[in-house]
Amino acid sequence: MSNQSLTEQLEEATQQFKVNTPIEAQIKLSQMIEELQETGIASGKQPGDKAVDFKLQNALGQDVILFEELAKGPVVLVFYRGGWCPFCNMQLRAYQQILPEIQAIGAQLIAISPQKPDHSLSLQEKEGLEFQVLSDPNGLVTAKYNLLFDVPSGVQEIMEGAGLDLAEYNNTSKWVLPVPATFMIDESANIRSAYVNPNFMQRQSPEEILRELRKL
Repeated sequence: MSNQSLTEQLEEATQQFKVNTPIEAQIKLSQMIEELQETGIASGKQPGDKAVDFKLQNALGQDVILFEELAKGPVVLVFYRGGWCPFCNMQLRAYQQILPEIQAIGAQLIAISPQKPDHSLSLQEKEGLEFQVLSDPNGLVTAKYNLLFDVPSGVQEIMEGAGLDLAEYNNTSKWVLPVPATFMIDESANIRSAYVNPNFMQRQSPEEILRELRKL
């Protein structure tokens, strides 16, 4: 498995997902993705935009402030859905593998999801991640990066049917999710590249991240 590229792993997981997921559920998820693509409702910040500063807690309850981290070097900022999402777990594991190369460039990786901190800690421990995994309560920071959307009721029913109470997982009354995104932010807080994709089964490849980082 580890010899596969992230893109290959995601492709395989997508095929499995299609085999194991009822067709009605697939239709509702496809409609959600299409609507996000067509409306651009959560199209994310764009290259040339300024990054928005934030203070969020990591899995250990410590504050992490973006602009303080940028003072040390560029940041790869990843917004993901949560530890319950297999596609996110593949993505974070793949990024963990290139962490030494990211650090060799003088940059660091920070991942953000709306899930509450105790869930992000279990994910961090489970996956052996060595980068900051931050909790964004109610998706407030995610919204500032123009990535937050309300989960449609049909998709909410699918998730509940699969035993996932997103409101409980994120410790909030709202069913909200981020569109998965990866930003390269330079020391001046400029967003230099942005990968924003409403199709949660696709993610930016580790190779592309390193290529973009080397341009900074």
